[in-house]
Amino acid sequence: MINTQYISTEPGGEATNDISRDTEDHMAVVNPVPKDKAGGDLKPIYEDLVNRLGRVPNFFGVMAHRPEVLKHFVPLYGAIVSQGTVEPKLKELAYLKVSVVNGCEY
Repeated sequence: MINTQYISTEPGGEATNDISRDTEDHMAVVNPVPKDKAGGDLKPIYEDLVNRLGRVPNFFGVMAHRPEVLKHFVPLYGAIVSQGTVEPKLKELAYLKVSVVNGCEY
């Protein structure tokens, strides 16, 4: 089961999962799979991420709720970030800026 929390978004919508009957919409926030709970197929993926990045970023930890998806996404993401003429740091800056423009928490 995916561990979720609910946060308010824009006013005027219907609440989800009957957590509130006020006038605000609520959005589920999916929490990352903690490293100590990553067993089976996730363990080698998490170990690889820690070896390469020093940690498991939340982005990958959330995707870990679907291990098969994460397994195929990590190589794709690596190819996107590490190949091409744009430096990886600039690519990261671009997607962080888009997140801010779109009002994402991070």
